[in-house]
Amino acid sequence: AHLVESGGGLVQPGGSLNLSCSETELRVVIRTMNWYRQSPGKERELVARISGRTDTTYAEFAKGRFTISRDGPDENTIFLGMKKLKPEDTGVYYCNIYGDDGYWGQGTQVTVSS
Repeated sequence: AHLVESGGGLVQPGGSLNLSCSETELRVVIRTMNWYRQSPGKERELVARISGRTDTTYAEFAKGRFTISRDGPDENTIFLGMKKLKPEDTGVYYCNIYGDDGYWGQGTQVTVSS
């Protein structure tokens, strides 16, 4: 599998970013796809998970601010809409399938700073 993330960048506190992740090699629909992040000095943590098109799970810090979706024609592409970003949301955001021993993207840097 090959996961490619995009959409990171520098944003001011309170701003928004939209990340995307596409799996480009597998020829099967991947039911569950995940977003993780690793912030400076912290362990990698789950941000959100989507199974199918509507079954979503969020970390407590993401609830109400982040939205994971899979609403395009390619079912192996997911999105993470992030709003009301805080400096503590800074980190590298990774796309993942099949869990810790599965496949990971290269990550996309999100920096929230004024």
